[in-house]
Amino acid sequence: MSVQTELADSFGRRFPYLRLSVTDICNFRCSYCLPDGYKKSGCESFLSREEILRMVRAFAGLGVWKIRLTGGEPTVREDFIDIAKSIAEIPGVSRLVFTTNGYRLPERAQDYYNAGLRAINISIDSLRPDQFKKITGHDRLDEILDGVQASFDAGFDAVKINTVLLKGLNDGELDYFIDYVANKPLSLRFIELMRTGGNQDYFKAHHLSGEAVTERLLARGWSILPRKEGAGPAVEFEHPESLGRIGLIAPYSKDFCKTCNRLRVSAKGALHLCLFGEGGYSLRNYLQQDDQIEELQEKILQLMNFKRETHFLHQGDSGATPHLASIGG
Repeated sequence: MSVQTELADSFGRRFPYLRLSVTDICNFRCSYCLPDGYKKSGCESFLSREEILRMVRAFAGLGVWKIRLTGGEPTVREDFIDIAKSIAEIPGVSRLVFTTNGYRLPERAQDYYNAGLRAINISIDSLRPDQFKKITGHDRLDEILDGVQASFDAGFDAVKINTVLLKGLNDGELDYFIDYVANKPLSLRFIELMRTGGNQDYFKAHHLSGEAVTERLLARGWSILPRKEGAGPAVEFEHPESLGRIGLIAPYSKDFCKTCNRLRVSAKGALHLCLFGEGGYSLRNYLQQDDQIEELQEKILQLMNFKRETHFLHQGDSGATPHLASIGG
């Protein structure tokens, strides 16, 4: 293969990290994402296992070493384990991780680890069962908390919890979450609610600035950690008396895009240069044969010229993304 380079854009940012959606389907009905549940759109099928592996080989050949499998809910795919096992064997992929809502995690955590997945992000938007059900549409909080422990037991080297900040729904639980990580070796990341094409009214009602989290953490003696190579967008905090850490993903904060290091591919094979861009660029025609890898890489490199320096959320422009489940958040 003659194409060997490191993915970068015209602003000097490097991209070692790919978020790869394997399905749009989600079995939860989170109020900020799919309040009415998943609804099929279009007739095009999701990428096959073979197409997914060609995609990953191409990106790995361009220096991408971290792959995150996302959805929808990625584990609803019947071949999810097989996909993970195959990706873990691809040369150049040194970090394979995934994000999940925790469905059936207590019984599946060991299988996920055995497939080669080494880090897990679990979505938990409330530590109160009634509020968890109100946000997600499912009364499964106890099961998912058991799944957190099962992930530790399985051997995952990084267990993270994702919590979307929601004014009026879970903003009164900041101290509960901070206390929850005190005796657990995990990272809990508060995520500022992001505006998408389908949630304008919800966003106005429930958006809470990440500054509220920063202020509370600093008031409780937490301090900001230096950012690590290949890390996600979270600003991380630590406390000398806490085993766990707290992260904050605040896309409305100043200079948020300066540390961008990841690209996204949708479940139908479109490359999204930005979570809030004007749609994706289909790569599916380049995924049909093994001998198309070099052509696919050249296309990816060409498309990098279109990556913008920043999103335009502050101007009210959230791009073409209808909801976060459509391209993996």
